[in-house]
Amino acid sequence: MNTNYKIALLIDCDNVSHHSIEGVLQELAKYGAVNVRHAHGNWNGPQLGGWIDKLHANAIRPVQQFAYTSGKNATDASMIIDAMDLLYSGNVNAYALMTSDSDFTPLVMRILEAGLPVFGFGERKTPMPFVNACSQFIYTENLREESDESDSTGSGEEPKPPAKSKWDRKQLRGDSVLVRTLRTAVEQTADDDGWAHLGQVGQYISNNSSFSPVNYGYKKLSDLIRASELFDISVRDKNVLYIKSPG
Repeated sequence: MNTNYKIALLIDCDNVSHHSIEGVLQELAKYGAVNVRHAHGNWNGPQLGGWIDKLHANAIRPVQQFAYTSGKNATDASMIIDAMDLLYSGNVNAYALMTSDSDFTPLVMRILEAGLPVFGFGERKTPMPFVNACSQFIYTENLREESDESDSTGSGEEPKPPAKSKWDRKQLRGDSVLVRTLRTAVEQTADDDGWAHLGQVGQYISNNSSFSPVNYGYKKLSDLIRASELFDISVRDKNVLYIKSPG
């Protein structure tokens, strides 16, 4: 994946915790520079108090949005308008949306239609339509600082293990979606001998799903592959990794 993107990070502060913002910025640094950092919300309300301390420390610009009508989410509309203004400006070529709200799914699809990737970040309560729509999606609980791990955001059921815990061999193999994703990617990118270049495997996965090894507690796909023990591994010249289904 491109590592020279000019990224616009738009944050829906009403629907995501402030605890993982540093982790989000560190993750985005793998792909380029986060030139635009906008935090949308009603900054007159006490519920965003935790975010205020994060703004100056991380060079994030607050975007004020008053709640004009009770029960209506004006922040969503403000963030969508901001995203479309940036799209037409041509000053960015990638987006990062930090939200747990599935209402932004159409926005993700519109940005993708323009040929730009969308990195999604949200809590485990995030509905799957939004998760699946993103080019890549990472649960923010996996990006928290150690000191913040005990904090609860009241997100309900968690379909994944606790934040930052590494899935072991049994857990990885027990996830049928993960196993199918990995095996399909290897099959589709393998050479005549059945060996697949790990970089091509990763590219195939990113083109077809919102998968990220971070959600399983691993920083790199290669570490997850090794832990799963699903494939034979060959390290060739210049430490290039190839993998192959056994048998």
